[in-house]
Amino acid sequence: METPWYNRKWIGTALHIIVWLFVFSIPFLLQGPRDGKKEMPDWMQHPYFVISYIFRNLIWISIFYFNAKFLVPRYLYHKKNGSFIAAHVFTYFLVAIAFYFIQRAMYPQEIFSWRAHFIFNLLLYLFFFFSSTMYQLIGDRAETDKHNKEKETENLKTELSLLRSQVSPHFMFNVLNNMVALARKKSDVLEPSLIKLSSLMRYMLYEADEDKVQLEKEVEYLQSYIDLQKQRFGKNVQVNVHINAFDDQYEIEPMLLIPFVENAFKHGTGMIENAEITIDLKAQDRMLYFSVRNKYDPDSQEVKDKSSGIGLANVKRRLNLLYARHHEINISGKDAYFTVELKIKLNQ
Repeated sequence: METPWYNRKWIGTALHIIVWLFVFSIPFLLQGPRDGKKEMPDWMQHPYFVISYIFRNLIWISIFYFNAKFLVPRYLYHKKNGSFIAAHVFTYFLVAIAFYFIQRAMYPQEIFSWRAHFIFNLLLYLFFFFSSTMYQLIGDRAETDKHNKEKETENLKTELSLLRSQVSPHFMFNVLNNMVALARKKSDVLEPSLIKLSSLMRYMLYEADEDKVQLEKEVEYLQSYIDLQKQRFGKNVQVNVHINAFDDQYEIEPMLLIPFVENAFKHGTGMIENAEITIDLKAQDRMLYFSVRNKYDPDSQEVKDKSSGIGLANVKRRLNLLYARHHEINISGKDAYFTVELKIKLNQ
Protein backbone atom coordinates (compact mmCIF):
# COMPACT_ATOMS: atom_id res chain seq x y z
CA MET A 1 0.00 0.00 0.00
CA GLU A 2 1.37 3.44 -0.94
CA THR A 3 2.47 5.63 1.95
CA PRO A 4 0.26 8.74 2.41
CA TRP A 5 2.02 11.97 1.43
CA TYR A 6 1.90 13.32 4.99
CA ASN A 7 3.76 10.24 6.27
CA ARG A 8 6.64 10.53 3.83
CA LYS A 9 10.08 11.08 5.30
CA TRP A 10 10.85 14.30 3.41
CA ILE A 11 7.64 15.88 4.72
CA GLY A 12 8.76 15.23 8.31
CA THR A 13 12.23 16.60 7.60
CA ALA A 14 10.78 19.74 6.00
CA LEU A 15 8.50 20.33 9.00
CA HIS A 16 11.44 20.02 11.39
CA ILE A 17 13.44 22.58 9.38
CA ILE A 18 10.49 25.01 9.30
CA VAL A 19 9.97 24.72 13.07
CA TRP A 20 13.67 25.30 13.82
CA LEU A 21 13.81 28.33 11.52
CA PHE A 22 10.77 29.78 13.28
CA VAL A 23 12.12 29.11 16.79
CA PHE A 24 15.48 30.69 16.12
CA SER A 25 14.00 33.70 14.33
CA ILE A 26 11.92 34.66 17.38
CA PRO A 27 14.60 37.04 18.80
CA PHE A 28 14.56 38.97 15.54
CA LEU A 29 10.77 38.99 15.34
CA LEU A 30 10.45 40.30 18.90
CA GLN A 31 13.15 42.94 18.51
CA GLY A 32 11.40 46.30 18.21
CA PRO A 33 12.71 49.63 16.85
CA ARG A 34 15.10 51.68 18.97
CA ASP A 35 14.23 55.35 19.46
CA GLY A 36 11.69 55.08 16.70
CA LYS A 37 14.26 53.75 14.26
CA LYS A 38 14.51 50.25 12.91
CA GLU A 39 18.08 49.60 13.97
CA MET A 40 19.69 46.36 15.08
CA PRO A 41 20.82 46.24 18.73
CA ASP A 42 24.53 46.40 19.47
CA TRP A 43 24.84 42.66 20.20
CA MET A 44 23.56 41.90 16.71
CA GLN A 45 26.08 44.19 15.02
CA HIS A 46 29.18 42.21 15.99
CA PRO A 47 31.07 41.04 12.85
CA TYR A 48 30.96 37.40 13.96
CA PHE A 49 27.40 37.52 15.29
CA VAL A 50 25.88 35.43 12.47
CA ILE A 51 28.50 32.69 12.77
CA SER A 52 28.17 32.64 16.56
CA TYR A 53 24.35 32.57 16.41
CA ILE A 54 24.30 29.69 13.93
CA PHE A 55 26.86 27.76 15.99
CA ARG A 56 24.83 28.20 19.19
CA ASN A 57 21.65 27.08 17.49
CA LEU A 58 23.34 24.02 16.07
CA ILE A 59 24.38 23.12 19.61
CA TRP A 60 20.79 23.42 20.87
CA ILE A 61 19.51 21.36 17.94
CA SER A 62 22.13 18.69 18.67
CA ILE A 63 21.06 18.58 22.32
CA PHE A 64 17.41 18.26 21.30
CA TYR A 65 18.00 15.21 19.10
CA PHE A 66 20.71 13.77 21.36
CA ASN A 67 18.23 13.67 24.21
CA ALA A 68 15.28 12.48 22.06
CA LYS A 69 17.04 9.78 20.06
CA PHE A 70 19.72 8.59 22.48
CA LEU A 71 19.21 9.51 26.15
CA VAL A 72 15.44 8.95 26.32
CA PRO A 73 15.44 5.48 24.65
CA ARG A 74 18.64 4.34 26.37
CA TYR A 75 18.03 5.54 29.93
CA LEU A 76 14.48 6.84 30.48
CA TYR A 77 12.73 3.89 28.79
CA HIS A 78 14.85 1.47 30.82
CA LYS A 79 14.06 3.36 34.05
CA LYS A 80 17.69 4.36 34.57
CA ASN A 81 16.65 7.72 35.97
CA GLY A 82 19.93 8.34 37.81
CA SER A 83 21.98 7.88 34.67
CA PHE A 84 19.49 9.97 32.70
CA ILE A 85 19.81 12.93 35.09
CA ALA A 86 23.60 12.57 35.38
CA ALA A 87 23.96 12.61 31.58
CA HIS A 88 21.97 15.84 31.35
CA VAL A 89 23.89 17.53 34.18
CA PHE A 90 27.16 16.67 32.46
CA THR A 91 25.84 17.81 29.06
CA TYR A 92 24.56 21.08 30.53
CA PHE A 93 27.97 21.97 32.01
CA LEU A 94 29.64 21.21 28.67
CA VAL A 95 27.19 23.55 26.94
CA ALA A 96 27.68 26.28 29.55
CA ILE A 97 31.48 26.09 29.21
CA ALA A 98 31.29 26.09 25.39
CA PHE A 99 29.04 29.16 25.43
CA TYR A 100 31.42 30.84 27.93
CA PHE A 101 34.32 30.60 25.49
CA ILE A 102 32.13 31.87 22.65
CA GLN A 103 30.98 34.80 24.77
CA ARG A 104 34.51 35.71 25.88
CA ALA A 105 35.84 35.39 22.33
CA MET A 106 33.26 37.81 20.95
CA TYR A 107 33.06 40.30 23.83
CA PRO A 108 36.34 40.10 25.79
CA GLN A 109 35.93 43.61 27.23
CA GLU A 110 32.52 43.07 28.82
CA ILE A 111 32.09 42.20 32.50
CA PHE A 112 31.20 38.52 32.70
CA SER A 113 28.73 37.16 35.29
CA TRP A 114 28.90 33.40 35.90
CA ARG A 115 25.59 33.48 37.76
CA ALA A 116 23.69 35.19 34.93
CA HIS A 117 25.45 32.96 32.42
CA PHE A 118 24.48 29.71 34.17
CA ILE A 119 20.89 30.79 34.89
CA PHE A 120 20.22 31.98 31.34
CA ASN A 121 21.64 28.84 29.72
CA LEU A 122 19.95 26.61 32.29
CA LEU A 123 16.55 28.03 31.34
CA LEU A 124 17.28 27.45 27.67
CA TYR A 125 18.59 23.97 28.38
CA LEU A 126 15.45 23.06 30.37
CA PHE A 127 13.29 24.31 27.51
CA PHE A 128 15.04 22.09 24.96
CA PHE A 129 15.19 19.21 27.45
CA PHE A 130 11.46 19.16 28.14
CA SER A 131 10.44 19.81 24.53
CA SER A 132 12.67 17.04 23.16
CA THR A 133 11.58 14.59 25.86
CA MET A 134 7.89 15.23 25.17
CA TYR A 135 8.53 15.08 21.41
CA GLN A 136 10.07 11.62 21.72
CA LEU A 137 7.53 10.29 24.25
CA ILE A 138 4.54 11.43 22.19
CA GLY A 139 6.11 10.26 18.91
CA ASP A 140 6.97 6.82 20.28
CA ARG A 141 3.50 6.47 21.79
CA ALA A 142 1.90 7.33 18.45
CA GLU A 143 4.19 4.84 16.69
CA THR A 144 3.33 2.15 19.24
CA ASP A 145 -0.38 2.80 18.85
CA LYS A 146 -0.02 2.63 15.06
CA HIS A 147 1.90 -0.65 15.32
CA ASN A 148 -0.67 -2.13 17.70
CA LYS A 149 -3.49 -1.07 15.39
CA GLU A 150 -1.78 -2.67 12.40
CA LYS A 151 -1.15 -5.81 14.44
CA GLU A 152 -4.78 -5.87 15.56
CA THR A 153 -5.90 -5.47 11.96
CA GLU A 154 -3.71 -8.34 10.82
CA ASN A 155 -4.95 -10.53 13.67
CA LEU A 156 -8.52 -9.64 12.73
CA LYS A 157 -7.92 -10.60 9.10
CA THR A 158 -6.35 -13.88 10.20
CA GLU A 159 -9.22 -14.64 12.55
CA LEU A 160 -11.84 -13.84 9.92
CA SER A 161 -10.02 -16.05 7.43
CA LEU A 162 -10.06 -18.93 9.91
CA LEU A 163 -13.73 -18.39 10.71
CA ARG A 164 -14.60 -18.29 7.03
CA SER A 165 -12.62 -21.46 6.33
CA GLN A 166 -14.56 -23.27 9.06
CA VAL A 167 -17.84 -22.43 7.37
CA SER A 168 -16.85 -23.84 3.99
CA PRO A 169 -16.16 -27.51 4.99
CA HIS A 170 -19.41 -27.67 6.95
CA PHE A 171 -21.30 -26.48 3.91
CA MET A 172 -19.45 -28.84 1.57
CA PHE A 173 -20.27 -31.90 3.71
CA ASN A 174 -23.98 -31.18 3.34
CA VAL A 175 -23.83 -30.54 -0.41
CA LEU A 176 -21.70 -33.63 -1.12
CA ASN A 177 -24.14 -35.75 0.85
CA ASN A 178 -26.82 -34.34 -1.41
CA MET A 179 -24.81 -35.35 -4.50
CA VAL A 180 -24.38 -38.88 -3.13
CA ALA A 181 -28.12 -39.18 -2.59
CA LEU A 182 -28.86 -38.03 -6.14
CA ALA A 183 -26.29 -40.42 -7.59
CA ARG A 184 -27.82 -43.36 -5.73
CA LYS A 185 -31.23 -42.43 -7.09
CA LYS A 186 -29.71 -42.02 -10.59
CA SER A 187 -31.64 -38.80 -10.74
CA ASP A 188 -31.86 -36.79 -13.95
CA VAL A 189 -31.20 -33.65 -11.94
CA LEU A 190 -27.72 -34.85 -10.95
CA GLU A 191 -26.02 -33.11 -13.87
CA PRO A 192 -27.64 -29.67 -13.35
CA SER A 193 -26.98 -30.12 -9.62
CA LEU A 194 -23.29 -30.71 -10.32
CA ILE A 195 -23.23 -27.58 -12.45
CA LYS A 196 -24.77 -25.63 -9.59
CA LEU A 197 -22.24 -27.13 -7.20
CA SER A 198 -19.46 -26.09 -9.57
CA SER A 199 -20.71 -22.51 -9.58
CA LEU A 200 -20.93 -22.56 -5.78
CA MET A 201 -17.36 -23.77 -5.48
CA ARG A 202 -16.23 -21.10 -7.94
CA TYR A 203 -17.89 -18.50 -5.76
CA MET A 204 -16.26 -19.88 -2.61
CA LEU A 205 -12.81 -19.99 -4.20
CA TYR A 206 -12.73 -16.69 -6.08
CA GLU A 207 -15.38 -14.43 -4.56
CA ALA A 208 -15.31 -15.36 -0.87
CA ASP A 209 -11.70 -14.19 -0.50
CA GLU A 210 -12.79 -10.60 -1.07
CA ASP A 211 -13.51 -8.32 1.87
CA LYS A 212 -16.91 -7.47 0.40
CA VAL A 213 -19.05 -8.87 -2.40
CA GLN A 214 -22.15 -7.63 -4.15
CA LEU A 215 -25.23 -8.58 -2.17
CA GLU A 216 -26.76 -9.80 -5.42
CA LYS A 217 -23.97 -12.40 -5.79
CA GLU A 218 -24.38 -13.53 -2.18
CA VAL A 219 -28.12 -13.95 -2.74
CA GLU A 220 -27.50 -15.97 -5.92
CA TYR A 221 -25.15 -18.20 -3.95
CA LEU A 222 -27.80 -18.58 -1.24
CA GLN A 223 -30.52 -19.38 -3.77
CA SER A 224 -28.39 -22.05 -5.45
CA TYR A 225 -27.75 -23.73 -2.11
CA ILE A 226 -31.48 -23.69 -1.31
CA ASP A 227 -32.29 -25.19 -4.71
CA LEU A 228 -29.86 -28.04 -4.09
CA GLN A 229 -31.41 -28.75 -0.71
CA LYS A 230 -34.93 -28.65 -2.16
CA GLN A 231 -33.84 -31.23 -4.72
CA ARG A 232 -32.47 -33.39 -1.94
CA PHE A 233 -35.52 -33.33 0.34
CA GLY A 234 -38.23 -32.96 -2.29
CA LYS A 235 -41.72 -32.99 -0.79
CA ASN A 236 -40.47 -34.07 2.64
CA VAL A 237 -39.68 -30.47 3.53
CA GLN A 238 -41.76 -27.42 2.73
CA VAL A 239 -39.37 -24.63 1.81
CA ASN A 240 -40.74 -21.09 1.51
CA VAL A 241 -38.35 -18.51 0.10
CA HIS A 242 -39.17 -14.81 -0.19
CA ILE A 243 -36.36 -12.67 -1.60
CA ASN A 244 -37.35 -9.15 -2.55
CA ALA A 245 -35.64 -7.49 -5.49
CA PHE A 246 -33.35 -4.57 -4.67
CA ASP A 247 -31.97 -1.98 -7.04
CA ASP A 248 -29.08 -0.51 -5.06
CA GLN A 249 -25.63 -2.02 -5.33
CA TYR A 250 -25.20 -3.08 -1.74
CA GLU A 251 -22.16 -4.99 -0.50
CA ILE A 252 -21.85 -7.57 2.27
CA GLU A 253 -19.27 -9.83 3.87
CA PRO A 254 -19.17 -13.06 1.80
CA MET A 255 -20.45 -16.34 3.21
CA LEU A 256 -22.24 -14.50 6.00
CA LEU A 257 -25.84 -15.64 5.52
CA ILE A 258 -25.36 -19.25 4.46
CA PRO A 259 -24.69 -20.67 7.98
CA PHE A 260 -28.18 -19.68 9.13
CA VAL A 261 -29.74 -21.52 6.18
CA GLU A 262 -27.41 -24.47 6.72
CA ASN A 263 -28.49 -24.62 10.34
CA ALA A 264 -32.16 -24.62 9.36
CA PHE A 265 -31.76 -27.55 6.96
CA LYS A 266 -29.52 -29.42 9.38
CA HIS A 267 -31.78 -29.21 12.43
CA GLY A 268 -35.16 -28.62 10.80
CA THR A 269 -35.29 -31.83 8.79
CA GLY A 270 -35.01 -35.54 9.42
CA MET A 271 -37.45 -36.79 12.06
CA ILE A 272 -39.35 -33.49 12.16
CA GLU A 273 -43.05 -33.95 11.39
CA ASN A 274 -44.29 -31.64 8.65
CA ALA A 275 -40.86 -30.06 8.34
CA GLU A 276 -41.04 -26.45 7.24
CA ILE A 277 -38.38 -23.83 6.53
CA THR A 278 -39.15 -20.19 5.74
CA ILE A 279 -36.48 -17.78 4.48
CA ASP A 280 -37.11 -14.04 4.03
CA LEU A 281 -34.63 -11.49 2.72
CA LYS A 282 -34.97 -7.88 1.68
CA ALA A 283 -32.71 -4.85 1.45
CA GLN A 284 -33.88 -1.27 1.47
CA ASP A 285 -32.67 2.08 2.79
CA ARG A 286 -29.20 0.59 3.38
CA MET A 287 -30.62 -2.03 5.76
CA LEU A 288 -30.63 -5.78 5.24
CA TYR A 289 -33.49 -7.74 6.82
CA PHE A 290 -32.94 -11.47 6.91
CA SER A 291 -34.84 -14.15 8.78
CA VAL A 292 -34.80 -17.96 8.82
CA ARG A 293 -37.50 -19.98 10.54
CA ASN A 294 -37.66 -23.75 10.83
CA LYS A 295 -39.63 -26.31 12.79
CA TYR A 296 -37.70 -28.32 15.37
CA ASP A 297 -38.35 -30.81 18.13
CA PRO A 298 -37.41 -29.25 21.50
CA ASP A 299 -37.69 -32.67 23.20
CA SER A 300 -35.46 -34.43 20.71
CA GLN A 301 -32.54 -36.36 22.21
CA GLU A 302 -30.78 -36.61 18.89
CA VAL A 303 -27.00 -36.73 19.20
CA LYS A 304 -25.50 -34.13 16.95
CA ASP A 305 -22.21 -34.61 15.14
CA LYS A 306 -19.13 -32.68 16.18
CA SER A 307 -19.62 -30.08 13.46
CA SER A 308 -23.10 -29.22 14.75
CA GLY A 309 -23.44 -25.54 15.48
CA ILE A 310 -20.05 -24.56 14.06
CA GLY A 311 -21.54 -22.32 11.38
CA LEU A 312 -23.95 -20.52 13.71
CA ALA A 313 -21.28 -19.81 16.32
CA ASN A 314 -18.85 -18.58 13.68
CA VAL A 315 -21.26 -16.24 11.98
CA LYS A 316 -22.18 -14.61 15.29
CA ARG A 317 -18.49 -14.08 15.95
CA ARG A 318 -17.99 -12.61 12.48
CA LEU A 319 -20.93 -10.26 12.96
CA ASN A 320 -19.38 -8.94 16.15
CA LEU A 321 -16.02 -8.47 14.47
CA LEU A 322 -17.21 -6.88 11.24
CA TYR A 323 -20.42 -5.03 12.00
CA ALA A 324 -20.07 -4.40 15.75
CA ARG A 325 -22.81 -1.86 16.63
CA HIS A 326 -24.28 -1.94 13.12
CA HIS A 327 -26.24 -5.16 13.42
CA GLU A 328 -28.97 -6.79 15.49
CA ILE A 329 -29.53 -10.51 15.80
CA ASN A 330 -32.29 -12.32 17.66
CA ILE A 331 -32.31 -16.10 18.02
CA SER A 332 -35.27 -17.76 19.67
CA GLY A 333 -36.97 -21.11 20.00
CA LYS A 334 -40.70 -20.93 20.67
CA ASP A 335 -43.76 -23.05 19.87
CA ALA A 336 -41.59 -25.68 18.16
CA TYR A 337 -40.11 -23.09 15.80
CA PHE A 338 -36.49 -21.96 15.78
CA THR A 339 -36.17 -18.41 14.43
CA VAL A 340 -33.20 -16.24 13.51
CA GLU A 341 -33.82 -12.57 12.76
CA LEU A 342 -30.93 -10.46 11.52
CA LYS A 343 -30.64 -6.78 10.65
CA ILE A 344 -27.44 -5.31 9.20
CA LYS A 345 -26.66 -1.74 8.22
CA LEU A 346 -25.12 -1.91 4.77
CA ASN A 347 -22.82 0.54 3.03
CA GLN A 348 -23.22 1.27 -0.65
